[in-house]
Amino acid sequence: MPEISPDGILVKVAAAGMCRSDYQLVDGYFKDPFPVPFPYIPGHEIAGRVAGLGSAVPAAVRLSEGDMVVVYPSWGDGTCRQCREGNEQLCSGDGRWVGFGPPGGFAEYIAVPYRFAIPVSGAGAETPEILAPLTDAGVTPYRGLKKLRDAGKLGPGRTVGITGIGGLGAYAVQYARLFAGGSTVIALGRTDSKLAVAVENGAHHGINTRDKSVEAIQDELAERTGRRTVDAILDCAGAKASVSLGFDLLGVEGALVSVGLMSDRVEHRLFPFVGTELSYHGSFWSDYNDLVEVLALADAGKIRHNITKVRLEDINENLESLGRGGVVGRQVIVFD
Repeated sequence: MPEISPDGILVKVAAAGMCRSDYQLVDGYFKDPFPVPFPYIPGHEIAGRVAGLGSAVPAAVRLSEGDMVVVYPSWGDGTCRQCREGNEQLCSGDGRWVGFGPPGGFAEYIAVPYRFAIPVSGAGAETPEILAPLTDAGVTPYRGLKKLRDAGKLGPGRTVGITGIGGLGAYAVQYARLFAGGSTVIALGRTDSKLAVAVENGAHHGINTRDKSVEAIQDELAERTGRRTVDAILDCAGAKASVSLGFDLLGVEGALVSVGLMSDRVEHRLFPFVGTELSYHGSFWSDYNDLVEVLALADAGKIRHNITKVRLEDINENLESLGRGGVVGRQVIVFD
């Protein structure tokens, strides 16, 4: 049972989403940016009920024992420029990220600073297995699609591609339809079962890219859209090959936003990038308000969820499956 600070709350975890980055943390991918001592408790997608409140938690936040809360995972220090702009996930001060520093949600209880707990009421409070993945899988592509929208890359007559149809991509195709303003949404992946989920979730077309040349993929694009290029790409995989493919598919003035983190570097030919004025954006996690917006969309029934409940006892084999890319949608540990 963790101790809570005066401004903290104790959360009894009801559900914790399993992200590929949890596997990567154990596997050593984050050993430089997020060095943690082992043994360690990962897990950054968390929903649960308030089980205790610190003495300095103000009454104005209206939290009580038994309330369902979603944990915003980026714990900025609140003092740096990024935090003051609202981007606590980019904290340049003494920021922390739950599950990559403070102990995470793969445990029965977690201590959380009160200002990072978002209360949830109504029907949503009865489905923590849906709430938990929204804190990363559900909100990370949301922020990425907003960047493409704000860059003016979506709209009638345009095509947007989503690469990497896993936990993030299954949500991304839905946001693409919400934000697209008439764009055609293309899911690009390497597994037919995942592409089928993407089409169920709103993609107009799915294209399996496994073992295909760029030219072959462009042929399929032309068959479905009448064009061999796309205007925008949201890359949810972060693999060197997927980002490279995305750039090869972009047309003039196209934009690619990366939210996935699989490889440690990407490469692309310089002249096409400069000569056709392509744009490349990184998009990391989300700010607090992004998550509030996604929770509102979920509460309004505008998001489809692809959830598989799993047990904490089976966490090791499920993490291995994540590492192999064998999971469709999101696995969520359910405690109750």
